Amino acid sequence: MLRHLIDPLDLSREEVISLLDLADDMKKHPENYREKARYKKLATLFYEPSTRTRLSFEAAMLNLGGNVLGFSDSNQSSAAKGESIADTIRVIGAYADICAMRHPKEGAPLRASRYSRIPVINAGDGGHQHPTQTLTDLMTIRERAGRLEDLTIGVCGDLKFGRTVHSLIKSIIRFPNIRLVLISPEELRVPDYITEDELKAKNIPFTEVRSLDDAMPDLDILYMTRVQRERFFNEEDYVRLKNSYILTVDKLRPAKESLAILHPLPRVNEITLAVDDDPRAAYFEQAENGVYVRMALICFLLGL
Repeated sequence: MLRHLIDPLDLSREEVISLLDLADDMKKHPENYREKARYKKLATLFYEPSTRTRLSFEAAMLNLGGNVLGFSDSNQSSAAKGESIADTIRVIGAYADICAMRHPKEGAPLRASRYSRIPVINAGDGGHQHPTQTLTDLMTIRERAGRLEDLTIGVCGDLKFGRTVHSLIKSIIRFPNIRLVLISPEELRVPDYITEDELKAKNIPFTEVRSLDDAMPDLDILYMTRVQRERFFNEEDYVRLKNSYILTVDKLRPAKESLAILHPLPRVNEITLAVDDDPRAAYFEQAENGVYVRMALICFLLGL
């Protein structure tokens, strides 16, 4: 049966755990998977700039012995001529076996999946969802904490427009005893559809706070995000909010020794360079884990 990954909840909790187990094995024994996707082709359709997501998808397919085709700029595609998403994916289905799509418009990958004869992976759609980043986050949390349950997780920064935040919250609350601390300025707080439909409706304990310092001692995981200039309608609001939270070595003094600091990257200045040397910094491991998660997902969706 044709499967897509558009929303993190397209995968059951059991499927998520199975994917993470496979990604772990791929990380430990990459030599066992070098021919797994031989003769298969991945199309990367990136209508929005990306470094880590696009390159990690390409690295994942190459690590599996497959090939990659696609574009990294919509101006280099027929979208510049006005071609619709539906027509593009119909054509791509004749050239590739699986597709990863990033698009600035929310819902574009979902629309593509409805016309596609190959699996479509949402590689980020506007401020909506980023399910493969969420799998990467979960893999890193499990590596660092040894579990995906009974955790206090602080999510800090742009919680309004941050698609990685929305995806992570929806996915992690399926595990037992998760407590969320949502740290943001009022203007960038988590949207009501998350707090009302996901957290309150499912009785997930959470607090919304403005101070990172006050939250720090209780956290098992700190998920930092940047304030995203590209999501703002005017420069004035961006400039006013961009430095709301900056993580420094001093701010980490009251934190647990076992804390893990994650960030989906790219960062601007919300984590100082000095923090990179702290053993609790996990964001570059997180970026590496993205390759193994996407290798596992490609195999899963292709039935390899």
